[in-house]
Amino acid sequence: LALLQKAGAIASAYQFHWQRFLFENFPKGTGFPPLAAPAITEALPLAAVQAFSIDDSQTTEIDDALSLQGLGSGTVVLGVHIAAPGLAIAPGDALDAVGRARLSTVYMPGHKITMLPAEVVETYTLSEGRAVPAVSLYVTLDEATLEIQASETRLERVPIAANLRHDQLDTLITAEWLLAAADSNEIAALSAPIKREQLSFLYRLAQHLKALRERVRGKPETFNRPDYSFKLVGVDGAAPRGDEQVLITQRQRGAPLDLIVSELMILANSTWGQWLQSLSVPAIYRSQASLLPGVKVRMGARALPHAGIGVPSYAWSTSPLRRYVDLVNQWQIIACARHGQAAALAAPFKPKDAQLFAVISAFDAAYAAYGAHQAGMERFWTLQYLRQQGIGELTASLLREQSGGLWLVRADDLPLVFTVLGAQGLP
Repeated sequence: LALLQKAGAIASAYQFHWQRFLFENFPKGTGFPPLAAPAITEALPLAAVQAFSIDDSQTTEIDDALSLQGLGSGTVVLGVHIAAPGLAIAPGDALDAVGRARLSTVYMPGHKITMLPAEVVETYTLSEGRAVPAVSLYVTLDEATLEIQASETRLERVPIAANLRHDQLDTLITAEWLLAAADSNEIAALSAPIKREQLSFLYRLAQHLKALRERVRGKPETFNRPDYSFKLVGVDGAAPRGDEQVLITQRQRGAPLDLIVSELMILANSTWGQWLQSLSVPAIYRSQASLLPGVKVRMGARALPHAGIGVPSYAWSTSPLRRYVDLVNQWQIIACARHGQAAALAAPFKPKDAQLFAVISAFDAAYAAYGAHQAGMERFWTLQYLRQQGIGELTASLLREQSGGLWLVRADDLPLVFTVLGAQGLP
């Protein structure tokens, strides 16, 4: 590769990685055919809630939002509202073909290739100031004990009061702020309908749900390593050239907003998975037989336990704008919401449907390829960061010994795993 680059056959190392990925996964290019977003013609009721989403600032595919009703009354109703492209896109139509060909949005530093065209995403995304069609899960809870008393799924239009952003609020909305006295200062960046009491309750609920899952798992989940965010200076939508200045920042996993979103999405995916199973409606599930080493997470059409998460079943359903599996499951959930006990007859995918297994197989392969590209590009930009910052020394932790006297180590403050020589005997 170095020879080809010096000879001018490859413009840069970055272009080699990028063009090879496109050649293998998008041989016809990343453009979309000219397709309009079909309108949702169904007359949907307007929900009596003020919902809000929590995402990063660069997120355009806002799939999920939350709402709370009844705080202070003793009985609280939690709403998990999911964008509803499944009410407009039908299995087998032109937009479905696009989604099924791509299967997922591809993420990488400074760029993404969306599963659906931008205009289509914009039609169904949960952007603030609109009442957007959604598939809503309402969970009724005892306010004091947080015990779940009932759940219900509705198809409706949901008013979105605010799109909150992690990167703007994570340093402000801390555990200490959420647990502080009610008369302490509010945060100006919060939109008017979103109060600290709501976020405080959701944080308490998230901690409770996590503790219940950990009891099933048999051991606590640990967030001892941060997440890393990459930003390329001067990149606005177009694919990077490979020579941009890169900024790498840390975000601690398990921060309050992060925990709220992750736990409530797990609750929705698990609740819907069990509901689909109870109505004998097939869906695409993720499962893991145990936490023993080497036991992997698998995708299939059976509702099996997920030991890693600690739930009896888990059906990805909360990201239908960016994962095709979630769109498939949303079609099945919509059938259940419309037809109840007769849903198995009306759902687009029937038990042992060959199309369902074909989607699972194709998604597994594409998702693995996209994930490998994202990991490779993050490594590329981390190495660029070392070069741009003139970093010649890193603090790292030993992971394990490899053959030939090499040791695998992980950098303490960068997303970088690499090998070193002569580390034996070091702490």
